[in-house]
Formats: sequence, C-alpha cells, structure tokens
Amino acid sequence: MGETLLTAATADGAEPELEIARDLLKRAVWVAPGLLVVAGLIWGVGGAISTAFALVIVVVNFYLAAYLNSRAARISLALLAGIAMFGFVLRLSIVFVAFWLTRDASWMKVVPFGLTVVVAHLGLLFWEMKYVSATLAFPGLKPTPADRPSFTSPSARKES
Repeated sequence: MGETLLTAATADGAEPELEIARDLLKRAVWVAPGLLVVAGLIWGVGGAISTAFALVIVVVNFYLAAYLNSRAARISLALLAGIAMFGFVLRLSIVFVAFWLTRDASWMKVVPFGLTVVVAHLGLLFWEMKYVSATLAFPGLKPTPADRPSFTSPSARKES
C-alpha cells in the first residue's frame, strides 16, 4: 500500500512544476531591473531594496510551491492535496513573517514592498499562463514548434 500512486515526473524524467517555476524565475529576472529603477525613482534606495526583497520572496514562494507539489506528487494523492491546500497557508505565512521581521528596518518601505508582492505574484502568473501547456501530451511548458512531434493525418498518408 506504500507504493507511489502518482509521479510528478514525466516519461523523460522532467518535473513540470519545477520547469514552470524556473521559467517564472527567468521572467522575474527580466522585469527586475525595470521594477528596481521605478521603485528607486519613486521611493529612493529604500524603495528599491524593498522591491528587490519582495521579488526574492515572490520567486522563493513560487519555487517552494513547485518543489513541495513535485515531492508530494511522488508520495501520494492525499499528500499532494494537503500540500496544495495547506502549502498556500504555509507560504503566505512565510511572506508575512519575512515582512514582520523586516518592517522596522531602515531600508523597508511598506508601499513598494506590498505593491511588488501583489503585482509580481499576479503579473508573473498571468504572464506565465501564455507559456504553460494545459495538456497531458506536453505537461509543463508548451513545446516550441521544433520540439513538437509532427503527426500526419491518415488521409495524408494514403495520398503519399
């Protein structure tokens, strides 16, 4: 009864959750310089540092979610469901504790921190939706045209 019920790895050994999290990290690195410049211009150095701190928390949050779901899926469906439900509360608590521990620091600016946490979470998720494949044939990210296998229809095979 202790065997693996579900595996997060695909046939080639890839883990789609971690693949998506790494892609989100790439996108966060692309937008980070712009966000830091804007925050720096509006709120000064403290705003830029607060924004950078918030971006790190967002990326860690996404990666931790992917890692926990990936590992839980290898163990059981019940654990996966529990991690999916209660992992959110855990990760939200981490964001809160990180803020609470740094709220009185001289560099912490609450407004840019809060805006970055909310906007980066939502923005990166909506941006990533364009690249995620929602099919069982290609779990994780959508394959590029060069990666996709070419299938010919039965009628095309008859003609050749």
